[in-house]
Amino acid sequence: MNAAGRAVGASDPFAHRRGDAVVTALGADGEPLANTEIVVEQTRHDFGFGCIGFDLIDHANGTADESRLAADWLGLFNLTVLPFYWGLFEPKRGEPDTARLQQAARWFRERGVRVKGHPLVWHTVKAAWLDTLPTDEVERIVRERVRREARDFAGLVDEWDAINEVVIMPDFVNEPDGVPNAISRLARQLGRVEMVRLAVDEARASDPGVRLLLNDFDLSADYERLIEQVLDADVTIDAIGVQTHMHQGFRGQQLVELADRFGQFGLPVHFTETTLLSGDLMPADIVDLNDYVVDEWPSTPEGEARQALELEQHYRMLVGHPNVASITYWGITDRGAWLGAPVGLVRADGRRKPGYGALRRLIKNEWWVAPTAVRTDEAGRVAVSGFAGDFRVTAADARGTFALPLGSSTPTVAVG
Repeated sequence: MNAAGRAVGASDPFAHRRGDAVVTALGADGEPLANTEIVVEQTRHDFGFGCIGFDLIDHANGTADESRLAADWLGLFNLTVLPFYWGLFEPKRGEPDTARLQQAARWFRERGVRVKGHPLVWHTVKAAWLDTLPTDEVERIVRERVRREARDFAGLVDEWDAINEVVIMPDFVNEPDGVPNAISRLARQLGRVEMVRLAVDEARASDPGVRLLLNDFDLSADYERLIEQVLDADVTIDAIGVQTHMHQGFRGQQLVELADRFGQFGLPVHFTETTLLSGDLMPADIVDLNDYVVDEWPSTPEGEARQALELEQHYRMLVGHPNVASITYWGITDRGAWLGAPVGLVRADGRRKPGYGALRRLIKNEWWVAPTAVRTDEAGRVAVSGFAGDFRVTAADARGTFALPLGSSTPTVAVG
């Protein structure tokens, strides 16, 4: 009478991810399904196994056929990130790409995937038309932009990177056209904490229940101080985002140290942007990853083998850490990958790399309850153990669902 993932024991490094339940199955008449064979299976993890969904936006809108890539994507992930880079989302003032992104969000949600928007406020890939405006007008328009997106995507987007890379924001200088960056200019005037408050308050004004993250690549003490200042100023953020693009090599134990450091604030830690290469590594002396430009950056057999091993280590470390709530991989495919790097889990031609299989074995095998036939007792009960998440019960042609929370529980599921 047991449907279980791997047995839980004192040495289980993932015990904090698991639930144990005695589930009572009821028939259509409300009576227990006594001594009945049922099938129990998991349908979703509570933990966020994420990946950007940029490559599937056209597919979701019916303007491209990416069925193979979509199947691979859905075979691993339950959390997607959609792009709201202002300069691409609204390159011409007053003409945002709302409808296309709404349809993409609906497509993912219809398939049981949570949706995150990235980002609401950022000084990079911002709207160029904003730069020539006076700072007071910039502030008004930024506030309107945040409220608009939070409103238009309420019920579709579950969480946002409310503001991205605030540590460097006031100091950012990149003016190829000679016009000062409007967002950085505003950040210098308001200060970092007030920029965070702006993004958070305006988003909550439109969607009070949305989850909001502070996200950064600067993982120094400066980011810790900013978080402290934001919390001391009573700005309510829901989680802390930590970027870990590993173009220069796997960070290993440093990942655990990051989860420790940024978990000290009592908020969930989200590893928001993760990449591991399946080709040559970027030279260690490159400070800004964007400065490394090569004609081609191929995936190699040796690199793919290394990537598969490192992906498994990466996910085991972070899923095994109680402070971590999600991991988002920054690109399932090499096609169009950030900086042209071979970071994908499938090659540009669509063939899976070994890393895809390595992750699949963890997420949908070791950490998953596959369809399992069990027989209820005389009271219609069956024991279920596994990673917390959503489950389905099937008896003959009838189905029902229940949630398996962390710890012990006694859910009842109507099968009919």
